Amino acid sequence: MKVKDKQYHRKKIKQHIRKTVEGTTDCPRLSVYRSLKHIYAQIIDDSTGKTLVAVSSLTKEVRESLKEGMRPKEISKQVGIASAKKALEKNIHQVVFDRNGFRYHGCVQALAEGAREGGLKL
Repeated sequence: MKVKDKQYHRKKIKQHIRKTVEGTTDCPRLSVYRSLKHIYAQIIDDSTGKTLVAVSSLTKEVRESLKEGMRPKEISKQVGIASAKKALEKNIHQVVFDRNGFRYHGCVQALAEGAREGGLKL
C-alpha cells in the first residue's frame, strides 16, 4: 500500500468516527494522534471549539517521568496518565475517546488504559 493510500484510508476512517463521536462541555473528547516518534493527546470541547488539555510525549512533565530505554507503549501509557491528571485538575472526569482513525491497538490502546488508570472514565 502506498503512503498516499494509507493517508486517504485513515482520513476516511477518521471522518466516519467523527460522525458519531462528539465532545460536549459535560463530556469532552479525548483525541489521540500518533506519529512515528511521538504520541499526542488532547481533550477538546467541540461545542466551543477549544482545547482544554494537551499532553504529548514531548511535554516537560512526561519527559521527566520517562526512563531511558522505555518502549513506545510504556511512553503512551505515561502520556495517558498525565492527560488524566491534568483533566482531573480541571474538573473533567468523563471523556469520549476519539482514536482519530488509528486502530485501537498498541500505543493508542496503552494511552486509553493510562487515562483510565489516571482516573478518567472513557
